[in-house]
Amino acid sequence: MLETSLNQLEQLVSDLMHKNAQLAEQNATLSQELAQAKEENDSLQLSLMEQEEKHGATAARIQALVERASAGVVNA
Repeated sequence: MLETSLNQLEQLVSDLMHKNAQLAEQNATLSQELAQAKEENDSLQLSLMEQEEKHGATAARIQALVERASAGVVNA
């Protein structure tokens, strides 16, 4: 009976060690994916800020052209 319990315990420890190794590998993979996602997010945020800046400049130029065109219509 003691031998059976000891064999079962050895099997359980072996199973737990195997599961721990799998989880450690999965954790490492997820950590790499998270780092890549954070890097991509930072890149996308920077790109968005650049686009917002360009759109703001374009909107200002369009507004200036509209004002010049309106002033030209009023003076004509």
